Amino acid sequence: MRSKNKIKDEGRDTVKRIGILTSGGDCQGLNASIRGVAKALYAHYGSDGIEIYGIIDGYRGLIYGEYRQMKQEDFSGILTRGGTILGTSRQPFKLMRVVDENSVDKVKAMKEHYKELKLDCLVILGGNGTQKTANLLCEEGLNVVSLPKTIDNDLWGTDMTFGFQSAVDIATNVIDCIHTTATSHGRVFIVEVMGHKVGWLTLYAGIAGGADIILIPEIPYDIQSVIQTVKARTGSGKNFSILAVAEGAISKELAALPKKKKKAAIAELAYPSVSYKIAYEIEQATGQETRVTVPGHFQRGGSPCPYDRVLSTRFGAAAAQLIIQEKYGNMVSLINNQVVPVPLNQIAGKLKAVPVDSDIIQTARQIGITFGE
Repeated sequence: MRSKNKIKDEGRDTVKRIGILTSGGDCQGLNASIRGVAKALYAHYGSDGIEIYGIIDGYRGLIYGEYRQMKQEDFSGILTRGGTILGTSRQPFKLMRVVDENSVDKVKAMKEHYKELKLDCLVILGGNGTQKTANLLCEEGLNVVSLPKTIDNDLWGTDMTFGFQSAVDIATNVIDCIHTTATSHGRVFIVEVMGHKVGWLTLYAGIAGGADIILIPEIPYDIQSVIQTVKARTGSGKNFSILAVAEGAISKELAALPKKKKKAAIAELAYPSVSYKIAYEIEQATGQETRVTVPGHFQRGGSPCPYDRVLSTRFGAAAAQLIIQEKYGNMVSLINNQVVPVPLNQIAGKLKAVPVDSDIIQTARQIGITFGE
């Protein structure tokens, strides 16, 4: 819905007008980040010197002109709240320049509503696809500042994204709980962790939860190696095994296929997900009962952990400073524990995968965790 508040022309030079939107999948820390931006702006400009407009449901709201003028009290009591008070939606970047079924030119519409609101800057919170569209809007002449949001921690140009640590905590708790039932019943358990393209979340949760085998997209697995590890544990007197498997884990056979054939083979998988295929193969080869647990969207829900509350607040305050200094076209990033601006055109479209020779991979290997190679 459009705001019923008229956008005043008077005071144009003295009142700063900011739009905020959240795009893509929700995660913990969105509201904390929004709060950080708003509180820092109100602290600098005063309640009469700043107008903040909440864009409803992400880019869709900017496309169709759905927004509302926020009040200062809207940003109170949301530090610990999960989800996003502004709503969100997925608007694929590849379709942004495609005129939709309603004959709407999406990029043109977003620019028009930005001008209609007389915005000085648009603050965008989102992951990879969101950052690509943010950069596109920069190229179209809009003033943009963005914040890095994703439980996958796969955004190039920042050491950490908000939402990641909260998701690690949840996934780790699942593995912790599975341990007790696995040991009681002498089962093999697979915990499927979110992450289609990268394995940061699975890797951290797997190490923190004491998984025996970790399978991530960056390291294609050999099922015979996985089976051998399970058998070796059983042979040594350990009657259970825990696998942390990324939803995007892939076998060496599939990884070797050309892109189109690989995509087709994955689509034709006769199981709900790769974890169920692995479970079937382990049980057939070992005779040991094998179960799959999929926490799914639990990993992106609920209240942000204390670390994410602090990180989100730091990101929000830093984004506000970029607005105050009129340093547009940047994403706030965490590099060596310092929050710094990184140009959007340097990070948009780049994926931060787990380096297979990284220190954390080596740490996992050194304590006996295997990656199914």
